[in-house]
Amino acid sequence: MPRKKKIAGLIERLGTKSLVFVGMMGCGKSAIGKTVATKLDWNFYDSDAEIAEAAGMSIPEIFENFGEAEFRRVENRVIERLLKDGSSVIALGGGAFMSPKTRKAVKRRAVSIWLTADIDLLVRRVNRRPGKRPLLANGDPKTILAELSAERDPVYALTDVHVSTTDGTKVQTRDNVINALESYLSDRNGKQDATE
Repeated sequence: MPRKKKIAGLIERLGTKSLVFVGMMGCGKSAIGKTVATKLDWNFYDSDAEIAEAAGMSIPEIFENFGEAEFRRVENRVIERLLKDGSSVIALGGGAFMSPKTRKAVKRRAVSIWLTADIDLLVRRVNRRPGKRPLLANGDPKTILAELSAERDPVYALTDVHVSTTDGTKVQTRDNVINALESYLSDRNGKQDATE
């Protein structure tokens, strides 16, 4: 099937649902989300960037001034708003999907995609942007990421689609996401697309 027809079919089957990327910090939610949004010709939103814009301060500043509980309250509100805006691609902050309220909203209005990555790869990626991750500020990043992963992975596993990320290219990972979405939607609709 020609690539454009394949993408058009995917968009048609998604209907009004958005795509929501979840996973640990450093797994590539924003980078891959942007490439998928471009491929679908949809808007892309990073929930952390939207929160910072709404609050008029950076995520570390929100954590420092108001604490994590207030950040999570604002995060829920912003994600609800983004999901109501219609078909788009949204990258959630690493802890957002832990909220039952957020999970319920995502389940109702989106297809959720968990990007997985091993801890060593996550550490390499987050170390490229030091100072941007409040939860890593007070300790060894590898230890903290391993603990967060152990806590969060069972909840991330509730997503609709799981895609493993590696040090491959963004295009390769994007194509893996598109293929996984096609399989998920085909299984849900009881039909299979023709192969390319």
